[in-house]
Amino acid sequence: MANIATLIVLQRYGWAAAAWVTVLRVVAGSLLLGQLLAPGFFLGAAGAVCSLAVLAVGRLLPARWFGPVSLSVLAAFAHLGGQLLLARLWLIPHDGVFLLAPVLASAALLFGTINGLIVARILTPDAHPEESAHA
Repeated sequence: MANIATLIVLQRYGWAAAAWVTVLRVVAGSLLLGQLLAPGFFLGAAGAVCSLAVLAVGRLLPARWFGPVSLSVLAAFAHLGGQLLLARLWLIPHDGVFLLAPVLASAALLFGTINGLIVARILTPDAHPEESAHA
């Protein structure tokens, strides 16, 4: 759900607003869970930073081919990459951590696509609201 909010803010208000939403989400989530400055906080922050970097570049790509779904998938893979890299460099100093990459990449593709489709649906104005009222 948090990534959906970030993508909506990105599409409607731009990258800077999306970056603020992401930073506040990571910090507030860690504070609420009592995990500020714990490994989970740093893993989430690493994923968020990588995801925001990819979204910054993704916004420069042609909107015709790179909409909410493709941006969501790119961000999901960047998030995964940032977390795996930090885990490898800091928490698990062994290349075996990368054996998780195929399973995690499949999840990133699946959930990145689902999140992107939800964002695309939310951002697309309904052409016939009277028909959806009768459904």
